Amino acid sequence: MHKRMNWKAINFDWNQVRSFLATAEKGSFSAAARVLEQTQPTVGRQVAALERSLGITLFERVGKSLNLTSAGADLLVHVQEMAEVANRISLTATSQSNTIDGQVKITASDVMSAYQLPPILKQIRLAAPRLEIDVVATNDLRDIQRREADIAIRHVRPTQPNLIAKLVAEATAHFYATPSYLDQVGRPKTETELAKLDFVSFGDVATIIGFLNPAGIPVTAQNFRIGSKSGIVSWEMVRQGLGVSVMSDDVAAMTPGVERVLPGREPFKFPIWLATHSELHTARRIRLVFDQLAEQLSAPSRVPQR
Repeated sequence: MHKRMNWKAINFDWNQVRSFLATAEKGSFSAAARVLEQTQPTVGRQVAALERSLGITLFERVGKSLNLTSAGADLLVHVQEMAEVANRISLTATSQSNTIDGQVKITASDVMSAYQLPPILKQIRLAAPRLEIDVVATNDLRDIQRREADIAIRHVRPTQPNLIAKLVAEATAHFYATPSYLDQVGRPKTETELAKLDFVSFGDVATIIGFLNPAGIPVTAQNFRIGSKSGIVSWEMVRQGLGVSVMSDDVAAMTPGVERVLPGREPFKFPIWLATHSELHTARRIRLVFDQLAEQLSAPSRVPQR
């Protein structure tokens, strides 16, 4: 039985709490450090200081990963609630909500637009209800300089001149399929076994093969007999049991009925960039949405991974 905590007697250092939260939800000090834009030793020291102040052990090391203890899991529930409250306070305090209006056009991939943006936009709408937000869900690179969008969310660093770009997160992805499909074909234990399964393509097959082969997955065009240029359609095909695909862990965690394939494999990592035109960044409505997108996208995922 772990030690009960007297919550009224604890004076939290919010930096320690943020480090604990990021570590708990990302699984390591190094991943938490990237999210928080701090060094790994700093995050480790802050978590250790929180453990000392509480008089409990929050993590136990298993291989290269950190697992929550039962006391850590109890604390995580309360800390997540604190983070949500703090975020709502921040939104209200910084937005001057009732005085900001006008339209903000955001472009992002169709998958991010459908799965990850709505809860973020809900928070922004609560804080600035007079804003008009238009989401341009597209997988091509819209030109901010030609005002096709005010803010772009991209997985490659924008190179156009006169843009403000900010790296807000490094996301992870794994292979996913439905349990029913894996029951039928068998659960692969190696990359070679994985390459014998059906893959659902998203976009150009040659590009996908060029991404997977160097990563040790010896797939060929024969693996890709079904797919779509739409990420949403491809992901639905996976969800309907048509094969395997790589997907963001955050999106997979929001999707019932999918299972991680080769769960012990190192994740794919990809950046999340925000970009806007330097002139637009001075507009209050653009600055508000840009800053809140940066804050929300850089926050540790609130959804447990499957």
